[in-house]
Amino acid sequence: MAGTLQTLILSPATSTTVRLRPRNVRFSSRGDRLSVCPVKIGPHRSTLRPIRACEASSGQVGGNDYAPKTPGKVKVGNPFSKFVADNFLPLALIGGVALGLANPTLGCLADRYYLSKFSTFGIFIISGLTLRSGEIGAAAEAWPVGMFGLGSILLFTPYFSKLILQIQLQPQEFVTGLALFSCMPTTLSSGVALTQLAGGNSALALAMTVISNLLGILLVPFSISKFIADGVGVTVPTKQLFKSLVLTLLIPLILGKILRESFRGLADFVDDNRKLFSRISAVFLSLVPWIQVSRSRSLLLMVQPAMFLVAIGMGIVLHLILLAFNSFALQCLSTVTGGGQSVFAKKENANAALLVASQKTLPVLVAVVEQLSSAFGESGLLVLPCVAAHLIQIIMDSFLVNFWMRKDAASDSVKVA
Repeated sequence: MAGTLQTLILSPATSTTVRLRPRNVRFSSRGDRLSVCPVKIGPHRSTLRPIRACEASSGQVGGNDYAPKTPGKVKVGNPFSKFVADNFLPLALIGGVALGLANPTLGCLADRYYLSKFSTFGIFIISGLTLRSGEIGAAAEAWPVGMFGLGSILLFTPYFSKLILQIQLQPQEFVTGLALFSCMPTTLSSGVALTQLAGGNSALALAMTVISNLLGILLVPFSISKFIADGVGVTVPTKQLFKSLVLTLLIPLILGKILRESFRGLADFVDDNRKLFSRISAVFLSLVPWIQVSRSRSLLLMVQPAMFLVAIGMGIVLHLILLAFNSFALQCLSTVTGGGQSVFAKKENANAALLVASQKTLPVLVAVVEQLSSAFGESGLLVLPCVAAHLIQIIMDSFLVNFWMRKDAASDSVKVA
């Protein structure tokens, strides 16, 4: 049968619908398989569609083989939308800073109603919702990396405060504030959110964050007394800080995990929309710089621009030093403990440790400064460079994470090709 059969139009006598399917598959003179669509004899009129030759390699008989082939549409994305999607986190953070500088009223209002605590609560709810049980096992297997992270956060990096204090800068509170900042535990939410975006070991990041902040309540006074105050006693609101950490870290994390394990449909929805939840975390994270800049705007305007730029430069240098120190230490530990087979060599573990161990938290520092009663100078001037350093470390790490994500995407595309 070399050509195409003409369409038969039948007028049935009955209203019964009958489906006829070909018993045998026939081939054209070219060797192509022929596909026949069923004949429908219905109450009005039915059509036997033409028999068309289809490629022998299609592997299908019947179905939609008779449908004409249409070329796929080539979708060209908007370059601006693609840029926003690829750089969502740093743009959200920079947008929060710009909004706080332009109009601090909304940010101050948000701070009055504790929106920053809500954002931290939301980040850890999402962390619990996205936390797979297998990731907890992966975090347990990576316990040496976690121990290094805790040691770096609470024991090693506070030593950098001694170096910071050697800098001569006016006002001196800028230097003292950054020295205090280096003695703090890791960020409450930024490290975890960035680790999730980077595809790192989020369970390990969660463990290091919670444990370092709980232990930090006990160790921060010791670090300040040893490295900064030269034996002067420092009191920290231990009970208040502990209660705040439990409410904003532990409870939402546990609640999110309980919801995930209780409702299978919710767990499937979260797993299918991880990119969406990562962006929600990024929005929550951007609330932190927005509120902090809004609160400090009036103080920012009082400081000479040159001095403030120097403080910003010090914050950048401090974070680069912490990143370099932790990166070098992780590389050395990887080499010593087995090279490529070491738990320190796994990208997921190394990324989590590098991000979490290189960041310092601002809320704990603010609580500590409030209890110092101007022992180290004007509290506002102590906090101001730390606000800048806090924002800088988040923005710098967001670009670092974005670089990792692009690198992984390029590597995946090469593998597919």
